[in-house]
Amino acid sequence: MQFNNIQPYDRVFLELGPVPIYWYGVIIATGAALGLWLATREAKRLGLKEDIFVDLLIFAIPAAILFARIYYVIFEWDRYAGAPWWKVFAVWEGGIAIHGALIGSVLTAWLFAKVKGISFWMLADIAAPSLLLGQAIGRWGNFMNQEAHGGPVTEEAYNHFIQYIPDFITNQMIIDGVMYQPTFLYESVWNILGLILLLYLRKVNPRRGELFFSYLIWYSFGRFFIEGLRTDSLYLMGTDIRVAQLISVLLIAVSVVLMYFRRKKGYANVHYNGQLPSKK
Repeated sequence: MQFNNIQPYDRVFLELGPVPIYWYGVIIATGAALGLWLATREAKRLGLKEDIFVDLLIFAIPAAILFARIYYVIFEWDRYAGAPWWKVFAVWEGGIAIHGALIGSVLTAWLFAKVKGISFWMLADIAAPSLLLGQAIGRWGNFMNQEAHGGPVTEEAYNHFIQYIPDFITNQMIIDGVMYQPTFLYESVWNILGLILLLYLRKVNPRRGELFFSYLIWYSFGRFFIEGLRTDSLYLMGTDIRVAQLISVLLIAVSVVLMYFRRKKGYANVHYNGQLPSKK
């Protein structure tokens, strides 16, 4: 389907002299700030220091960016092999991956918890809703950049579904006269639903660690199907396997196995709020 005379939103939020501030960065920062607010409130309620997540983010944010870039470059190596060496570090040109950021953040949180003498699983559980909130908001940075979209919208898809999406969204998904699937929107909505689920599970008071595993399972399940619609997927070298789909399957399997293993071995010996499980 062809659409003409549609102007996309300006990617620049503000210009400070010669330095442009992009909407992408503003939106990502907003998601991170709201996620921090949510985690800080919960940490205080559970008796942790109010600034514990501020301290953690000082280390986690650089690690997340570094691992997100390394992850992307590894699976796009052909693109960088013959390019100038500095291109590997040119994050401003695009090219980071959420799974890489997740790996970097989790490793940093594990080390941080060891140094501080705090339960890693307690930190992970508190952070889980914040991760989904940040990801839900952050996807709108992709919206402003006209990226992370799916394939072209067919007439059938438009008539049955896409036409009911607000125009300001579908218009931004029109690139060179062609409308593309707003997969960023699908993932954002999926993450918001997951946030609601995790906030409910928090009240149910599951075993420690299982809120974080629920986050991994929920996000990975949705990402698997949404990834299949995207046109910018990273692929396992020399194959047609989308890396994000493979990682999603592995994360679901590992989460289920670890939940069972931790219960079986008695490692999940306290609930989310620190109470001991009932012996009934």
